[in-house]
Amino acid sequence: MATRSTKTLPIAAYLDRLSGNAGTVISAFVSMSKPGAFRCVLHRVICADPNPDGPGLQVENLSSRFDIVVEGKHQPIDMGSYGVVPKGPRRNPAQPCSWSILFCVLNFDDDQRPVLAEEGDQEGVVLMAGADGVSARVRTSSGWKSLSLSASLRPRIWYRVWLSIDPGSERVLLGLASESGATVPAVVQTVSDRFDALLPEYGSVFFAADGAGGRFNGKLEQPVILQSWIDHWDRPLDWVADTHPGLLALWDFSIGIDTQSISDRGPQRCDGALRNLPARGVRGVLWSGEEMNWSRAPTHYGAIRFADDMVGDCGWSSDFMFEIPADLPSGSYAFKLTCADGQDWLPFYVVPTTKTAARIAFLAPTFTYQIYANNARGNFDEPFRERVAAWDAYPYNPDDYPIYGASTYNQHPDGSGIMFSSRRRPMLTMRPGFLTFHDHRGSGLRHYPADSHILAWLEAQDFKFDIITDEELDERGAQALENYSVVITGSHPEYYTGAMLDGLQAHLEQGGRLIYTGGNGFYWRIARGSGTAQHAIEIRRAEGGVRRWASEPGEYYQSFDGRYGGLWRRNGRPPQQLVGIGFSAQGTFTAGWFRRTEASKNPDASWIFEGVDGDIFGDYGLSAGGAAGFELDRVDPALGTAREAIVVAQSEGIGDGFLPATEELLVSGMALSGEPIEDFLRGDMTYLPLSNGGAVFAAGSITFAGSLWQNGFDGPVSQILANVVTRFSDPASLIQN
Repeated sequence: MATRSTKTLPIAAYLDRLSGNAGTVISAFVSMSKPGAFRCVLHRVICADPNPDGPGLQVENLSSRFDIVVEGKHQPIDMGSYGVVPKGPRRNPAQPCSWSILFCVLNFDDDQRPVLAEEGDQEGVVLMAGADGVSARVRTSSGWKSLSLSASLRPRIWYRVWLSIDPGSERVLLGLASESGATVPAVVQTVSDRFDALLPEYGSVFFAADGAGGRFNGKLEQPVILQSWIDHWDRPLDWVADTHPGLLALWDFSIGIDTQSISDRGPQRCDGALRNLPARGVRGVLWSGEEMNWSRAPTHYGAIRFADDMVGDCGWSSDFMFEIPADLPSGSYAFKLTCADGQDWLPFYVVPTTKTAARIAFLAPTFTYQIYANNARGNFDEPFRERVAAWDAYPYNPDDYPIYGASTYNQHPDGSGIMFSSRRRPMLTMRPGFLTFHDHRGSGLRHYPADSHILAWLEAQDFKFDIITDEELDERGAQALENYSVVITGSHPEYYTGAMLDGLQAHLEQGGRLIYTGGNGFYWRIARGSGTAQHAIEIRRAEGGVRRWASEPGEYYQSFDGRYGGLWRRNGRPPQQLVGIGFSAQGTFTAGWFRRTEASKNPDASWIFEGVDGDIFGDYGLSAGGAAGFELDRVDPALGTAREAIVVAQSEGIGDGFLPATEELLVSGMALSGEPIEDFLRGDMTYLPLSNGGAVFAAGSITFAGSLWQNGFDGPVSQILANVVTRFSDPASLIQN
């Protein structure tokens, strides 16, 4: 197995929340590679793009509001998901005892990994599994002793491993078994020895881990501890009954699938907890394919998938707190942390407490930022590093620092997809100055820094605006938007809960206006965690969609809320129903331009282009060099585009390398709708007036916002958006359909 880097940043940090209003206390958690003092200064973030050919990195120093020096410390990261029962079942340590668990591995590596352990102060047992068989470590009076059983284990096959110890006779037996199938021979093997094992009266019990920090990659099910000796299992993959003689503990992972708790059905009720967000609602040993929804057949989903690279919560102690002052305006802010060896940024948003004079709300897509957090792309090569250094951009990249956990666009070491993303860890991609691509025609920004183009433009145009984040929209729905005439999205609002869609829909139904400045928005359904997982987001990549990995069949339902995951389109709510357009095509990080349509010259829409000369616009920009590129959206009446929608411009010049969204295809070269494939390779800029006075303007491209800048925030794209924002933000403006 390749060794994973454990290198840490000179100073790294995270906040307990990404937004708050007046009176909210934000806690910061900081770790330093070497203990020492660090300084923390509050800044307002105006533009997070370090490109010297653009507005440049613009921040306002607010040291007069918050400027502290803190004595920092190194805080380790408890990496890898596992389960723990702090106090296991009591037993007679002089009597025979057995430990057993079911396991299944997607892809084995070369190491023996702990699957079940129980450890006391001076006693303990550890069961381990690997491609070459299983093993056990047992504490004796002279230290740890090992017992191994060689077998060529197969991926995706369920096995039972067990360890039996009789302190009286000093017999120790390690067993391995599986049931046979059409192409899988049965495995039943045991090996025994004699030594003076020391058994605890009770100890801490670990699943997918041991007390020394070992971690397991794979699925585990129904760990059990018995006050008895086991020579063999008649049906090794059958669940152990809670009436089994000598039962001490029986942890049933099919209970509480929507929680981070572990339930013991044994007589002593030794319940436990999960750490670092292992995956629940995954196929177990009883899964037959007859039921795809875990909530209707939880015993079919009685497994938990663990991974040794997962970071659900760094678990650091708080280093400082900040109470948002009542007079701090709504906006984008960040703490700048500096120490002798480096620096870090901690962005957050201040949202309004009460009604303000602003008629405009920018909806920061913080859930999308979190889903992409620490996306390791493997593209941080030497020329890219030289660009970062030349621009004095954010210098750190997830490729170099896997210790902080990857994104849901990456995979675990066994090849399974990462389903969860936590904000209780440093999110390197959500930093002012972070570059995603080595963009030869622009800045190469995505997400948080890319969206600062919109914020900087609003400020340069002297528009008064507040900021609302995904969290407020999810929790308060349309109420979070009720004071605003117009809501402006970020460049890529891709990940949405049902409550968020409901909130935007209600805003429009109440006469509100919406400006969708990006592409590939409102695409994936997500679920938010609750309780001890409230900082986490879950994604199931079910059935279709452009994706880096696919959920296993039978694992399409989210564990956090039991709802069907995947594309909103597959859930009956295509983006076209909300904003008139939806994801159509994707290419490399390149872009073309837009051309006005004849329909845009109709008086109902021509006001959008007042002050704009010519039909072609957006053949420039800080995102891939053009306003129409990378990911494009189009109208589709079959998916819900209203007949009142006017396509005011269409993309041109995107070049080769663009392909239709996979969900549009039946087979290679044949579209689901019957349209020619080339018709999907376009972006539609649309204007949709609503009968109640509301309206939607949709850019149709993820790179649109980068073209707000042209020798300053000038040029036709800036003029077009200014026209729309001006009209949409005026509650007295008449919008007719």
